[in-house]
Amino acid sequence: MFIGKAGAIILGFPDTTQDVDVFPSKGADNGSRLVLALREIGFSISPEREADIVRGKDFVELKDGPFDVDLIFAPDGIETFEEAWTRHLEVEGYAVCSIDDIIASKQAANRQKDRDSLGRLMEFREYLRRKKT
Repeated sequence: MFIGKAGAIILGFPDTTQDVDVFPSKGADNGSRLVLALREIGFSISPEREADIVRGKDFVELKDGPFDVDLIFAPDGIETFEEAWTRHLEVEGYAVCSIDDIIASKQAANRQKDRDSLGRLMEFREYLRRKKT
C-alpha cells in the first residue's frame, strides 16, 4: 500500500514529495516478489538489501533506481499491515492507506518535516469527509 505523503497525493492531496513510501506486507514470499518487481522496473538491489526486503526489515531505503522508494514494513502509529488493509482505499487500481493511517503514522513519527505538513493533511482529511457527504 502507498503511505506517507505519496499516499496522500494519490488520494488528491495537493503537494509534492521527494520519494515514494510503500507499506508492504511482511513475509518472505511477498518480499521476494517485491525484489523481483523492483528489479523489473530498474532498481539495482544488492544481496544485502535483498535480504533486508525478504525478511521485512522495518525500514528499507532504495535510491538505486528510477526514483527513490522507502519500504516501510513497520510504520510508526500503525499496529499491523492487516489492520491497515481493512481501512485502505483503491485509487485507480492502487492500494493506498487511509488518510487516517497516513496522519497517524506522521504523528507517531514526530519528525519536523511531518509536523510541518500535519495541519494541511488534517485539513485535507476534513475536505475528504465533507466530499463524501
